[in-house]
Amino acid sequence: MSEECGYKGEKRPIISENERAFMLAGLEVVDYVVVFDEDEPYSLVCELLPDILVKGSDWTHYISGRDVVEKHGGRVVLLPLVEGLSTTNIVQKVLQAQKGGPGI
Repeated sequence: MSEECGYKGEKRPIISENERAFMLAGLEVVDYVVVFDEDEPYSLVCELLPDILVKGSDWTHYISGRDVVEKHGGRVVLLPLVEGLSTTNIVQKVLQAQKGGPGI
């Protein structure tokens, strides 16, 4: 998703999409990371035909390209979210610490 789309608000993301892609690409099990500008990556998924398409478990309601990936023998994997490590939670902890609240 494009950084300019404002999906999560004007002060987000805190870690840029290129930095996140770099971190993911550094994982041994990851072969390739794609950063895309479209809100709907269906055509990109169709073009790449990944063996495994990974999404966060908060996207169980809709996974763009799921049908194509599974039709071609691939699989979709939903990863569980890590409790307390969302950007929203991290921002709240930092703001609370600035106000003299409970430490991080």
